[in-house]
Amino acid sequence: MTGILCTEYTTLAPEKQLENATWPVTDFMLVGFSNLPDLRTTLFALFFLIYLVTLSGNVTIITIIHVDGTLHTPMYRFLALLSLSETCYTLVTIPNMLAHLLTESQTIPVPGCRAQMFFFLGLGCSHCFLLTLMGYDRYVAICHPLRYSVIMRSTVCLCLGALVFCSGFSVALIETSLIFSAPLCRGDRVEHFFCDIAPVLKLSCAESASKALAIFFLSILVVLVSFLLILLSYAFIVAAIVRISSAAGRHKAFSTCAAHLTVVIVHFGCASIIYLRPESGGNPSQDRLVAVFYTVVTPMLNPVVYTLRNKEVRVALRRTLARSRGGFK
Repeated sequence: MTGILCTEYTTLAPEKQLENATWPVTDFMLVGFSNLPDLRTTLFALFFLIYLVTLSGNVTIITIIHVDGTLHTPMYRFLALLSLSETCYTLVTIPNMLAHLLTESQTIPVPGCRAQMFFFLGLGCSHCFLLTLMGYDRYVAICHPLRYSVIMRSTVCLCLGALVFCSGFSVALIETSLIFSAPLCRGDRVEHFFCDIAPVLKLSCAESASKALAIFFLSILVVLVSFLLILLSYAFIVAAIVRISSAAGRHKAFSTCAAHLTVVIVHFGCASIIYLRPESGGNPSQDRLVAVFYTVVTPMLNPVVYTLRNKEVRVALRRTLARSRGGFK
């Protein structure tokens, strides 16, 4: 997903297109951070540290939820799935970016570029749908507590989780197919540190304005529908919380949503600012800079938020650490 509505695409002369078409591109040159040669080592150290924190946080959450029986509920199983999705999401882009910061070669074969884009988009879309599913889980828990165990039984949760990822990767397949449906022959320089939509679409031999428009509206649909469904869930949740008579009851009900709501605000706020910017693609240096935020920084925030803002996770973490220390004695 990326905001490419107003990206300008130049049309080559027919004879130039024919000339380029006879030399199809087999490898791309990722520009990455080649314009910052003096900062490459510093950037590598910084990004590598953030990446370690991200991986450690997500692995910790997955492990705690797996070993602590009190967290074997739909809410925390979805959280484990979110952490797993986030881990895979970072694996798609960050290791390759770190390698490019250390080496002179920044090439990637076209099939590798296609695969990277497919998994990046698939996991990104699935992330939106998974946050929507977690919002629905909170709606059922607060608005229909007596029926929660029936509505969110294991088979239903499994089917919903599978639907989330099938939907996300279906969208990714459509977008990736649109981008690579025409030969790529307008040079081999990708003005990015990974294969994102806008910089790769610029290299298409065919006129790409219609593809850009179709992809943009598909991205809008994913983000907007997911966000509106989450808003609908929270509208019912707020209405139910307001009807709770005791302040302690209201606080307890809202506290179960606080971490999810924080992640939703961060995730969809970034999606609105970064993915749906009309000028995206017009300033490659700026696009690379903001892309660092949603590929490196934002994934680190999720495990931090769910660890610090969720009391049950903190308690389970302390309990797990205590058992581990006891086992070593």
